[in-house]
Amino acid sequence: MRTERKLIEPNQRETLDEPLANTDDFIAETLDRPIQVVFEDMHYVGVFKPAGLMVHRGPKTLATEPVLLQTLRDQLNRFLYPVHRLDRPTAGLIFFAYTSEAASRLGELFTQRRIVKTYQTLVRGFMPDEVTVDRPLGDHEDGRGKACGESHVPSPDPQEAVTHFRCLERYEVPWPMGEFPCSRFSLLEVQPHTGRWHQIRRHLNHLAHPVIGDHRHGDHRWNQMFYQRTGVYRMLLTSMRVDFRHPFTDEPISLLVPRGESFDRAIAAVRLAKVSE
Repeated sequence: MRTERKLIEPNQRETLDEPLANTDDFIAETLDRPIQVVFEDMHYVGVFKPAGLMVHRGPKTLATEPVLLQTLRDQLNRFLYPVHRLDRPTAGLIFFAYTSEAASRLGELFTQRRIVKTYQTLVRGFMPDEVTVDRPLGDHEDGRGKACGESHVPSPDPQEAVTHFRCLERYEVPWPMGEFPCSRFSLLEVQPHTGRWHQIRRHLNHLAHPVIGDHRHGDHRWNQMFYQRTGVYRMLLTSMRVDFRHPFTDEPISLLVPRGESFDRAIAAVRLAKVSE
């Protein structure tokens, strides 16, 4: 399955509707629509995970709270093996395997960095055209590690972490923030070359360009302002593309999904409000 490389649609007229609650890329309380299956063969299934949905059940997951693994098992009526993960507030592509051997083979591709993952995110401020962050990350930098309740095996020491950022669009909008009469945002394409805990979010916070809607590593004031202006609450980070060679057939697999309804709503809002250059 092959798709074009372009990740952002051509500019077009966009309108701002009333705030959304549960959308295809965000769940507020309950999962009220089926999980979107993007790819499936005899070995794997790739799906679009909404933001707000845990991949696995963890120590802080409520007993009544839906989680992706069990929800998808019930939807497909098949046993699933997890291969990799996405943070609870991140939406986008994630894969599961139908057998332990298939999970092991695809997991090896992730370990060997033979899978290319591409995200889009909206961040605070104007980013440069391109920048690569090479900054080791440790899992206990904030003292919490696995206590966050996410499915994760913590590593006590900082490990290599490399992320490449490319700026797709910049917006200056007349939304006052502090002493400034306008707010600035950048839409980025992101490719993490390693897979550390919260890597993209922490690298962007290190650059002083936190992800909009990131309530852990971001800026609370900006998140609140953005929600008040747009009605969009979710963290604006989506795993949009995955490229790899199939572990059993060696066929090139290239999957691309949209950013999601509420992410698109956010981009529509800043484009409509953008100050004329």
